[in-house]
Amino acid sequence: MATTRNDSKRLYWKLSAYFFFFFFTWSSSYSLFSIWLGQEIHLDGAATGIIFSINAIFALCMQPIYGYISDRIGLKKNILFFISMLLIFVGPFYIFVYGPLLQYHLFLGAAVGGIYLGISFLAGIGAIESYIEKVSRKYEFEYGKSRMWGSLGWASATFFAGQQFNVNPDINFWVASASAIILVAIILSVKIEMTDYEMDKADSVALKDVGGLFLLKDFWFLMMYVMGVTCVYAVYDQQFPLYYASLFPTVAMGNQVFGYLNSFQVLLEAGMLFAAPFIVNKIGAKNSLILAGALMSFRIIGSGLVDGPIGISSMKLIHALELPIMLIAIFKYLAANFDTRLSSILYLVGFHFTSQVGASILSPIAGQLYDSIGFRQAYIIMGIVALCFTFLSIFTLLNPKKNTNFNNNEKNLSQVV
Repeated sequence: MATTRNDSKRLYWKLSAYFFFFFFTWSSSYSLFSIWLGQEIHLDGAATGIIFSINAIFALCMQPIYGYISDRIGLKKNILFFISMLLIFVGPFYIFVYGPLLQYHLFLGAAVGGIYLGISFLAGIGAIESYIEKVSRKYEFEYGKSRMWGSLGWASATFFAGQQFNVNPDINFWVASASAIILVAIILSVKIEMTDYEMDKADSVALKDVGGLFLLKDFWFLMMYVMGVTCVYAVYDQQFPLYYASLFPTVAMGNQVFGYLNSFQVLLEAGMLFAAPFIVNKIGAKNSLILAGALMSFRIIGSGLVDGPIGISSMKLIHALELPIMLIAIFKYLAANFDTRLSSILYLVGFHFTSQVGASILSPIAGQLYDSIGFRQAYIIMGIVALCFTFLSIFTLLNPKKNTNFNNNEKNLSQVV
């Protein structure tokens, strides 16, 4: 079935709106998560690190499942509908279940929270991104321009999150649930037809294909980059809001300014998502991943070297440059070098799953470092690690070229259909 320009435009706007309200929901409930744990639940750095670690463990359990199911069902929207329905209950969950359980028993609360947050946000985001990236290829619109609206949704929520937190943290959680209701309405309106070829392509995915990925050295090299660079960066960013707020005369002022800065940073990020496809196409997916790694390393090390609110704010804004380049580059790198039938599995396992494995290991270590030697010294150590892995990736990531075996397999499938 041929797609029309109107089909492409209609789906672009609907899925962009889905991105907007998903990230609005996520930001409202999660952008100040570490501050909520520290200031409302009164947990120290080590306990907060344990919670992030447990969240990562449950997320990594869901990511291969999401990836396999997503590739098996192709362009059907079942996973997105399931996640959207789950998010309606995010406000009551935080207020009446998660917070009280954490105060009653750390590990029980962390386990229950890890299940919910892992399924809904931490693994859900990968399933959503890989699905919309598939649709963008079918309907020929640029994925980065659609993902840009997710950043705008995050920015819109964080602009008010700090102020609302200072009034009552529960406000942010109720706003998140209200946003999720809109999310459900949007996904109900999305209709995508699958051709016979697309259905056969999805049906051809088998568990042996997933296992085959782990026999490829190039897949392991990609996971090494993710573990040593993006994972270290994600762990660094987990408790960054706590450190940021501590640099102000009062914690309340720090929370409020962080909300404003985060909003501004994400607005810049949205603009970069619009420009990132041009940059990645110009310098190539491999070079773009290395560039993103260099920017991440610079931000982590810089956060340990600069002093005061202005210096640390400038480091925060670097995130607006590296994240869009990395997001676009990872999809293009996977499409150029691996089997596109497994695009969701590749993204969720090769990128998100690997990140969560690393986070589950590194989060408690980072928490202990923060408590023992302080944030600044810990940041310098983490930044040097990320920089070393970025340099190593120059020699291990694949240069721009197509994997002919995988492409021939897909061509053969097309000819059979």
